[in-house]
Amino acid sequence: MNKANNAWPILSYAAWKDTLATVHLWTQIVGKIRLRKMPWLNHSWHVTLYISPDGLGTGSMPYQHGIFDINFDFIRHRLRISTSNGASEEIPLEAVTVADFYRTLFGKLAQLDIDVSIHDMPAELPNAIPFTEDTIHASYDKARMAEFWQAMVKIYDVFTRFRTRFTGKCSPVHFFWGAFDLAVTRFSGRDAPLHQGEAPNMPQAVMQEAYSKEVSSCGFWPGNDQYPHAAFYAYAYPAPAGFADQPVKPGAAFFSKDLGEFLLNYDDVQQSADPAASLMDFLQTTYEAAANTANWDRKHLECDLSHYENEYGCFRQDS
Repeated sequence: MNKANNAWPILSYAAWKDTLATVHLWTQIVGKIRLRKMPWLNHSWHVTLYISPDGLGTGSMPYQHGIFDINFDFIRHRLRISTSNGASEEIPLEAVTVADFYRTLFGKLAQLDIDVSIHDMPAELPNAIPFTEDTIHASYDKARMAEFWQAMVKIYDVFTRFRTRFTGKCSPVHFFWGAFDLAVTRFSGRDAPLHQGEAPNMPQAVMQEAYSKEVSSCGFWPGNDQYPHAAFYAYAYPAPAGFADQPVKPGAAFFSKDLGEFLLNYDDVQQSADPAASLMDFLQTTYEAAANTANWDRKHLECDLSHYENEYGCFRQDS
């Protein structure tokens, strides 16, 4: 039996960027299936994927015979489709083109009598190729993909703990396949000005609904060719005056004027003496930067329920 490894994995964008590009498109295909099968939820929360014990999954989705889910297994490297009537199908995760992955996946869905169709164009990506025509992206490095997922597992735990400190409206810790990022978002309860931003193959009305409320958001992103580093980010919308000038922790964190958000490279967290504590410092101080400069009602929006874990330990299996 393998012993649990508590070290945060080393991530190199250059070493896995081809796999990232391919898997990003695979997750978009699965995410668009969730988009079509789920009722619309505020801020597009219905489209997201979730960290699972072995990868990334859709959670339960309705279809004509009950519910089904789709899960990327990055331990055994397979995609699994399961239904509430007991039927299931699997696809090996290996170096195949996006077009082949698309064709195989929809063939398996048809075998399970799951009726669904999606828009055939990737979202939020420049120079996108329709999924059914993409024979360019066809990389899959099992070891690198597993390392990135294991990093997300570590990050998920910290994000989940951070989320408990807020009594106001807060998103789940969830994975947006449009930008391939893991995120959690807090809300002040106030309306936001109409968002004017755009993204490729993203209706502006969808973007405007997603940013219809004032937010402080943070997340984890694998990087791209322009910024070839996995990084944590934190931003506020709308960005209050003075937000960029607020002091944040740890010392390696900085404000990017180009992106309009705070950044902390994953390497700086991974190499720190206590990665979880370093990341929590970043999440907390960047939230405070947003909440303080935007005059959020922090007294009524924040909480500390950790004493319940200590006082009512009889409800915990590890007590």
